[in-house]
Amino acid sequence: MRNIEEALADASIRDYSGLLELDATELARYAADASNGWWKRQLCALALVGRVPEDYVGDLIARVRDFGEVNEVRAALLEALADREELLPWLRDEAGKLSQASKPSVLQARGRLGDRTAVPQLVFLAASPWAHEGRLGRAGVDALVERYGLETILADIGGQSPEARIAQVRLQAAGGLDVSYALADEDRAVAYTAQALVEDVARLRAYRDEAPTDEAKLWAAYRLYQLTEDQDEARATYEELGRPRIEVPGLDEDMRRVIVREYAGCSQRRTDPRWRIELICTEAPPERDEAAEAAELNHALAALTAAGLEPQPPVSAGQHHHQGDGTYHVVTVGSGNLAVSTLGRYATEYSGDPDPAARTALETAGFQWIDADVAAIRVTDLCVYHFGHRSDLTVAELLFYWQD
Repeated sequence: MRNIEEALADASIRDYSGLLELDATELARYAADASNGWWKRQLCALALVGRVPEDYVGDLIARVRDFGEVNEVRAALLEALADREELLPWLRDEAGKLSQASKPSVLQARGRLGDRTAVPQLVFLAASPWAHEGRLGRAGVDALVERYGLETILADIGGQSPEARIAQVRLQAAGGLDVSYALADEDRAVAYTAQALVEDVARLRAYRDEAPTDEAKLWAAYRLYQLTEDQDEARATYEELGRPRIEVPGLDEDMRRVIVREYAGCSQRRTDPRWRIELICTEAPPERDEAAEAAELNHALAALTAAGLEPQPPVSAGQHHHQGDGTYHVVTVGSGNLAVSTLGRYATEYSGDPDPAARTALETAGFQWIDADVAAIRVTDLCVYHFGHRSDLTVAELLFYWQD
């Protein structure tokens, strides 16, 4: 059998299967020794799940309770010690002093250990838009349901806040209950959660026809399309409701179609369903592939070169920022930079002081110049993730998007 350092050399957070072959006592000793590298101790702790040696329980619990412990190690140890009831008093009464980053794993552990006083915080955590936090919150709630039963935990949750209603809908659906009623919830995150959980096509059709609001009808139509891919049925509802859409003053139709094509299908849960149904029911411009994007970029470069501006070789948004990815290329012209979108023939002044002739050259070549007024138009109720926020963005942020 390989020794622990050899196994760790081949391991990663996504694959520590080699450590599962090692003796649990050796792993526990290594994880409990704070002089070892934190990421190595984290992997050892994860490899101990379901087989913590009783002789090392006290040492590992001491690491959990050490306020100086690395958050990732503490979270892994809580996974390994998920059944240790003696941890609960400290988790409930003292762990609040830990950093915010530690609280999701602590809350999950409290749920696993049967602490119903954690329900309000777990419900809020379960509704987090951050995938890791939401997963931990849901696991904590589910553990409580398994221990105490669905009705008891639903009563603990209540239904006053949107987060509580999200938890309520999820648990009801998991229990086989119909949650189509929540498509009419006033909070879009609740309605979005509900529509994703309804699987009964016949029930959705019946609900769509009797829904109390147009927005609820749209959620039903949207979910029906996800389940059936019947565009004609979605369009029938769309037409019946008068082709509803979010009006954005100043946004021209071609640009709107490009934005809908790019963002309405991957939008966040608080996006208005009118954007979602517009994507399904209206004609979108052709999808752009790398060849089409390259051709458009070369067209822009040729226009700038023909105008005698000597553009420098373009760099992608990710290359320009040395990380991430985006929907534009940066082209240096004179003493400044232009941004040329990959979503369509759109260009704008990016930074510095590019030659004013660049705008004329690109407009002559068929590119739409995004000036300050157009750039500032906010596309409302279409929520897009952008540097930690999930909200409306401006035309400039959508056409020239970058995320690290």
